[in-house]
Amino acid sequence: MNLLTNKYFDSYISSLAFDLKSAFAAIKEREWTVENFRFYTAVSVMSSSKIEGETLEIDSYLKHKIQSIEYLPNLTEKPNDLYLAYEFARDNKLTLKNFFKAHSLATAHLLPSSHRGVVRTGNMLIMQQQTNRIQYEAASAYKVKNEFEELWSELSHLVDKNLNIEETFYFASLIHLVFVKIHPFNDGNGRAARLLEKWFLSAKLGEKAWYIGSEYYYYKNLQAYYGNLERLGLFYDESDYEKSLPFLLMLPHSLTFEK
Repeated sequence: MNLLTNKYFDSYISSLAFDLKSAFAAIKEREWTVENFRFYTAVSVMSSSKIEGETLEIDSYLKHKIQSIEYLPNLTEKPNDLYLAYEFARDNKLTLKNFFKAHSLATAHLLPSSHRGVVRTGNMLIMQQQTNRIQYEAASAYKVKNEFEELWSELSHLVDKNLNIEETFYFASLIHLVFVKIHPFNDGNGRAARLLEKWFLSAKLGEKAWYIGSEYYYYKNLQAYYGNLERLGLFYDESDYEKSLPFLLMLPHSLTFEK
């Protein structure tokens, strides 16, 4: 495979300082209930939303989703859209059609209907939300459709392939990374990438993967998250995936992060 290569897997394994299987086993011990899904997903959704500049605090959003506390609509509309996308992903297989639907749900109050679940046709520069400076250039307008289709073809192959837990985490992170470098949509790419990563994990490891606090970890380590994305370089065609290891290791580290 060209985009989702296993080229860096040996270095990834040698850099892991703990046993992934044991770390994930602690998450698998949690009971699968509606209440637990609501709690962990609310944390994930609001963490992912705050990475994109949403202002409501995570604790407040938990009150909103679990205790039905009302806030001003402009504080909860976009996180609630993303929450619906997570629920949809939980209940549906990871396919391209379903992923487009999830993006449509997640961007209901972000994009006009004509741009939801639709690959962009223009060029794009990615700006860091907190500083408004350019992070990197996405795949060009003439290349984005082919790059996204190639990514999805390789992703679909991995969904059907037997992977061990180390391979699953490695490829989930690489899918996340390649997706955000392509940046296939007009907006909502970061939210969609973090959802896609979790969706892939659940497809390979089961429903308890929705309890993994990856989005919270990225939010709490936001400068490292941005910095590790920027390591690959400014221009899409010159992306240096040899420098991807620090980003790929963030997902497994989320399993042992003290909240």
